[in-house]
Amino acid sequence: MTEEIKVMVEKGKKAQELYAISFDQEGVDKVVKAATKVVYDNAEELAKMAIEETKKGVYEHKVAKNRNKSKGVFMNLHKKKTMGIIDIDETTGLIQVAKPVGIVCSITPVTNPIVTPMANIAFALKTKNAVIVAPHPGAKKCSAYTVNLIKKAIAPFGVPEDLIQVIEEPSIEKTQELMSAVDVVIATGGMAMVKSAYSSGKPSFGVGAGNVQVLMDRHINYEEAAEKIITGRTFDNGLICSGEQCFIYPEENKEVVFNAFKNHGAYFVPAEYHDAMVNALFENGAIARDIVGQNVEVIAKKAGFEVPAGTRMLVVPAQGIGREDMICKEKMCPVMTCIPYTTFEEAVNIAKTNLAMEGSGHTIAVHSNNQANIIKAGTEVNVSRIIVNAPSSTTAGGTIQNGLSVTTTLGCGTWGNNSISENFTYKHLLNISRIARTSPYITVPTDEEIWKLC
Repeated sequence: MTEEIKVMVEKGKKAQELYAISFDQEGVDKVVKAATKVVYDNAEELAKMAIEETKKGVYEHKVAKNRNKSKGVFMNLHKKKTMGIIDIDETTGLIQVAKPVGIVCSITPVTNPIVTPMANIAFALKTKNAVIVAPHPGAKKCSAYTVNLIKKAIAPFGVPEDLIQVIEEPSIEKTQELMSAVDVVIATGGMAMVKSAYSSGKPSFGVGAGNVQVLMDRHINYEEAAEKIITGRTFDNGLICSGEQCFIYPEENKEVVFNAFKNHGAYFVPAEYHDAMVNALFENGAIARDIVGQNVEVIAKKAGFEVPAGTRMLVVPAQGIGREDMICKEKMCPVMTCIPYTTFEEAVNIAKTNLAMEGSGHTIAVHSNNQANIIKAGTEVNVSRIIVNAPSSTTAGGTIQNGLSVTTTLGCGTWGNNSISENFTYKHLLNISRIARTSPYITVPTDEEIWKLC
């Protein structure tokens, strides 16, 4: 291990021990508020820095993301008890005591270089843990600036300086060393990094690949649905893993559906440019880096055609499902594909086929007024989140209104090779001690009574 990482871990350990004994719940909550609000207050500056450094995404969308994620994370953590006795079971008397895990490694991606460190720092602060941020090299300046801005905001509360640290000059080697030296790893980023985290020998929380399938039911307002889907797909130029990728629509309503998308800024790529689009989007089966987070004009130019003024999103109709057409993979830019269906059962099967190729366990979106069909999709498709009648990209990571924990790390369960099938949040950074005693008030049934149970 390099001296740099060794020293950071040692400093983090001392700071965490001091923080754990020096702050009560009220004090911790004030620190968390300051840490999240500073990103809200500096949303424009941080968005500008991220755009300038990464050359990806949309400034206005990053401003909105900084504001919405910071206030959402704070609201989600507000009044949550995270230390001492957090629960007593009235029936058994079982007592649960929350304790910190220690030092957290937060690996943050180039696609979300501001809100990811902010969220993970807030989760660590809330649970009395230390955190060391390992930014993506392509976003090291804006990520480090964000971390140091947070440190400055919480310093007046007496928080130990080394409780939060950041690798100023990150590298793959340093990140790997850090992962093996901490107590738990949060890996938000590409699949290679997530796999490396799982191989670090330390407990890790990773994310799975996204490839959000959108099921459009019959008897809905297609104009409203199209606007929500396009809004989700185009947010931050498609950088978010929960962004819509393929809309699956009733075949008999093709004209109405397509017109609705056109009315809201979608451009349907002519069939003769299908292969050119696939080649522009993918290289050796993987997403081409030069189109990630770019606008429609850049992508169309690479594929060899121009788009009308006002185009928000490109649609490339699929020529097959799943592995039959690479366009059905995740596309980290404002491009979607689409596939028709005859029955809702077929729509569900199309979604499952595409997810089996990529994105299993992540998210689907359903636009429907039919509760039975919504439940059918949620029951039959193996994903961790089913977003209903809303833009997936901006709500799957949690909102104040939908009940999902506000986060930037979306677990995909064993379907996506992850340890959790929910949104990562503060509770995943707690160890719980359980105090158990035999209760004289609980009658133990006889063996005969037990085996009669069903």
